[in-house]
Amino acid sequence: MFEKNLKYYRLKNKMTRKALAEAIGVTPMAISYYESGKRRPSMDTIKLLAEVLHVTITDFLACNDTGLQFSHGKFKKSTTLGLMDQEYILESVEEYFSRFFQVVSILGGQDILAQSPKSGLIPWNDNIDEAASQLRKYLGIPEYGPINNLVEILENNGILVFFIDYENDDFAGLNGTVNEIPYIVINSNMSPLKIRYTIVHEVAHFAFNWPDNLSEVEEEQNVNDISGAFLFTREDAIRELGIKRSCISKAMTITCVEYGIGIYMLTRRARLNEIINDSAEKDFYSRASKMGWRNNEPDWGIQKETPNLFKQLVYRAVTEEEISIQKGAELLQTSYESVLQNCYF
Repeated sequence: MFEKNLKYYRLKNKMTRKALAEAIGVTPMAISYYESGKRRPSMDTIKLLAEVLHVTITDFLACNDTGLQFSHGKFKKSTTLGLMDQEYILESVEEYFSRFFQVVSILGGQDILAQSPKSGLIPWNDNIDEAASQLRKYLGIPEYGPINNLVEILENNGILVFFIDYENDDFAGLNGTVNEIPYIVINSNMSPLKIRYTIVHEVAHFAFNWPDNLSEVEEEQNVNDISGAFLFTREDAIRELGIKRSCISKAMTITCVEYGIGIYMLTRRARLNEIINDSAEKDFYSRASKMGWRNNEPDWGIQKETPNLFKQLVYRAVTEEEISIQKGAELLQTSYESVLQNCYF
């Protein structure tokens, strides 16, 4: 409990053990002992830690479910995230699901959650369009057509979704399991377009049974291609754009909004399906680059998706008087007034 909370809040404040030790007048080894549970600090030391880390003593002593079994996915070998950043993301995942599973336990246990699909269930083949079709079947989605709310679909399929408020653009998403239930974590600071793409990207990573001889780079490329084909299938591309087009036009952004995709993805899908030729693709990239879209593509008014399952479970527990309004606010890390307004007319 205390040890997990200490490590989480230290990483949240971007402090090394050495920096925290110096701030409260102890050795880095003492901080290491506190975080490993080998030594318990005095109440005076806990007060100092709370002051330095800008939290309350109650935050430190909050109950975290240490009985949860996590299997976290790996960060890419090419990531520029430092070790502390990676540790913070993983600690944030465990802290979030500790709160999540508290209310799950109160409401009756994991049986209240939708049954989740197994990881690695889809056999891999080299046909991207077929693979995307299989991924849609995996999630119970029609074979083609727009997908309106990916987060809702995942939560209804027993895949847990955590949006982390993370400022570093180098982190987009990660996947893993908690108590053998698949989860994905998404950087909520990304654009709505990138969030939707990353959601599919992370699900594809754990849904397929990837061959052992496939390199990380090859898997990433396949996942990228599957994500595009999943959101904008070959059938959709031909139906919406036609068999042949001479260029990528502004009018196509209507299709982008309908399918929740970016114009870059639409262009790539149009080229892969031979709707446009090489020259038209390169012409678009040139024009888009001049408009500054390479690093900041417009979202065309597409709304950002957010998870709702945790809130729904907490509100249910409050209205059924299984927990107090204050406890609900603590679990959701929000105000008493917010929970009260969302639970009662």
